[in-house]
Amino acid sequence: MNELTFPIVFMLFVVIAEGVVIAKTQKGTVSWQELVFNLNSGHIMLWLFRGLEIFCYGFVVTHYSFNLVESWPTALVWIFTILAWDFGFYWLHRLHHKYRLLWAVHVVHHQGEHYNLSLGVRNSWYSSLTSIPFFMLLALMGIPLEIFLTVSILHYTIQFFNHSALIPRLGWLEAVMVTPQHHRVHHVKEGHYSNRNFAGSFIFWDKLFGTFAKLPETEHHFGIKGAPPSENPFIDSNLPFWRIFRRKAAPSHKPVPLYRVNQLALVIGTLLLFTLVIGYVYLYGYGYQGTTTQQVILFVLLALGTVALSAISDGRKIGLWSWFSIATLLLVCLLFVWQWVNAFWIIAAGGLWLHSLLMLFGIGRQPIKVLDAV
Repeated sequence: MNELTFPIVFMLFVVIAEGVVIAKTQKGTVSWQELVFNLNSGHIMLWLFRGLEIFCYGFVVTHYSFNLVESWPTALVWIFTILAWDFGFYWLHRLHHKYRLLWAVHVVHHQGEHYNLSLGVRNSWYSSLTSIPFFMLLALMGIPLEIFLTVSILHYTIQFFNHSALIPRLGWLEAVMVTPQHHRVHHVKEGHYSNRNFAGSFIFWDKLFGTFAKLPETEHHFGIKGAPPSENPFIDSNLPFWRIFRRKAAPSHKPVPLYRVNQLALVIGTLLLFTLVIGYVYLYGYGYQGTTTQQVILFVLLALGTVALSAISDGRKIGLWSWFSIATLLLVCLLFVWQWVNAFWIIAAGGLWLHSLLMLFGIGRQPIKVLDAV
């Protein structure tokens, strides 16, 4: 396990663990179907554009940097980067709520209606893509790529845990840091609370720029107003742009489900797919250089797998056949074309294929009568 895969494995573990604790202790509500979508919202696509973000930063800092921090003490460079990154994120986040094109990217994150750690990884495919311009000033100043990466991981870790349903108030830290108590405000659908508490790690940005608010004492809910999301990563990441550029309402009809998938079967399918994503990250990292046909094919199959799994969650027949087809093609490529015969790929891909076969034959799902579904 390398430095890229460990954080993903850890994230996956704590998301599932928190969901189990919430379900067992009833310290809130957990929707396993939504949790699965949050994990399945397109992590492989996010990884692609995160790689592009890092490539762009590295290119600018290497070729166009003014080297303004070259003579600074190392400690000062770190402190400045920690503060400057979060300042940039504050305005990135705030502008994503102000401009419709940016909101089309960010809205996926706000569609989640249950506040837990999985919400912290629910994002549009294009989240990293629209982040690129907001941190280029650091590259122009000459902040080294290694420091930028470390600081960004630190801040994203804080933001991830700020979506926890179980972390209590944190005392004096509430005055300085963004905590789960502060960030819950930002996900409240009633009133204008979603336009408050934009900061990522330091709450003093909101206090400085007049966007701070406390959690309402009245009854409140999380999510956004309007039609519920489709819970299909392809649709939810692209539908907002369809609405903008077509200049008319997008079709909101949701197909009547033909079956109801067992929550445990859905979670197992998600974990198997996510395991293969971790394998992809382990092999290829962020790199674009030397991209092979194998990498492209594996990436495409994993991306299509997220869509197929969402169709299964929706109870659609095409989801069963596409899930089985993707799993079969992946297994054939790994074993017979590429001959990746080590234990990891055999177990993960074989498990995925077996899961798809069982689902196809009705194990892990129950049929729904048409009258019950409408």
